[in-house]
Amino acid sequence: MRAAWRVAQVRAAEESVMKTLPDGALMQRAAAGLARRCADTLPRVYGSRVLLLVGPGNNGGDALYAGARLARRGARVDALLFDPDRVHRGGADALYRAGGRLGERAPDQADLVVDGILGIGGRGGLREPAAARVADIAGILLGAPVIAVDVPSGVDADTGAVSGMAVHADITVTFGVLKPGLLVGAGAVHAGMVELVDIGLHGHLDGDPALYVPESDDIAAWWPRPQANDNKYSRGVVGLATGSAKYPGAAVLSTAGALAGPTGLVRYAGSAADAVRFHHPPVIAAERVADAGRVQAWVCGSGLGTDERAYGELRAVLGVPVPVILDADALTLLADARLADWLRERDAPTVVTPHDGEFQRLSGGAPGDDRVAAALSLARRMDSVVLLKGDRTIVATPDQRVYVNPTGTAALATGGTGDVLAGLLGALLAGGLQAEHAAVAAAYVHGLAGRRAAEAGPVTAADVAAHLRGAVGSLTHR
Repeated sequence: MRAAWRVAQVRAAEESVMKTLPDGALMQRAAAGLARRCADTLPRVYGSRVLLLVGPGNNGGDALYAGARLARRGARVDALLFDPDRVHRGGADALYRAGGRLGERAPDQADLVVDGILGIGGRGGLREPAAARVADIAGILLGAPVIAVDVPSGVDADTGAVSGMAVHADITVTFGVLKPGLLVGAGAVHAGMVELVDIGLHGHLDGDPALYVPESDDIAAWWPRPQANDNKYSRGVVGLATGSAKYPGAAVLSTAGALAGPTGLVRYAGSAADAVRFHHPPVIAAERVADAGRVQAWVCGSGLGTDERAYGELRAVLGVPVPVILDADALTLLADARLADWLRERDAPTVVTPHDGEFQRLSGGAPGDDRVAAALSLARRMDSVVLLKGDRTIVATPDQRVYVNPTGTAALATGGTGDVLAGLLGALLAGGLQAEHAAVAAAYVHGLAGRRAAEAGPVTAADVAAHLRGAVGSLTHR
């Protein structure tokens, strides 16, 4: 499990490390890692044209020292100074001695651009005149790979907010530890591929990380596996109160997601029972929750509708003392004050899975730029695990832990994929995973399945469901 840390924690760790090192050693570590990544990105270093975008302070210093290393290897390095009076003098001198050029005019072309305008302390996007100068070189930025130093300029390193102009990087070389703004929201899009350079901060970090990033080994370790003495009931039974006569596809898709999970049996309850029986013969189907039989977890809401019948089914699910996943129409129904007590009085875990519109209905406002804080606030208020969908899906817990899913893909932005996710999540809960791990694992595998489906062309929810088993197998059969 990787972790990301807030700017204040990073600053404190850097200060602690610098007390143990010769002056400037920490910056040299960062510059060495940055220069190596720049060299790996170029087809060859000798004779290549490198443009440094240099702001004031240490971020610009990192870029200048890295540029000096490239210049000594034969690259032509030009440093465009955004604030000449505040340039890092040591870095500027190093670049000049290595044969680099410093000025306030950009060359016409570059093979690589290094963004060192603002560092992790930047807030609120690029301001004038820096924004205008970046706009002036838009052609160069579009025509060459862009490597950001620590964080793309204009991205809030703590939240991922981009509230003004910001640099779009192809690669971000970040130092010491990951920063939340590289992993969530618009910041993750601007960061491109993130590469971490170890500069020795571990062991000097205080407090808890801002968020966690699961890796394949984590998901594989959590995933329930059948044991020799298991039967279909001991492996867990998941119930699905999804779909309706109007939306039978939601029932079929959520069931497909559940069948790819670790449980031994899937029960369906709803008016799309005939469609489920036709598409999924192993499923035991009934017309209502009350007639479905015993389960270890319920999934409720996908395509359920919002009429009185749907309201009654949701109330029946909330009244069962097992973990519950509330998705789609169930979230709309939760806005009804009549259900507040039913939710508040539950002892078993609850997971809610909103997209941004559903989040707004639940919380009274959009997630905004700080999606992590928004998810945490809703998790605390609802006393539920919140799976906030998006390109970087966020899982937040009532006790204020946050996970960010790294496997998301834009290919999943199509109708019905959320139904598949809900079914898979329900099966993991019924299979015995604690709620936060079930939510994280479901999002991770769902993302992998989406990526696999996208390799064949345009993606439908049925394609995602069809690739779930392969995604699970790639994790659990290594």
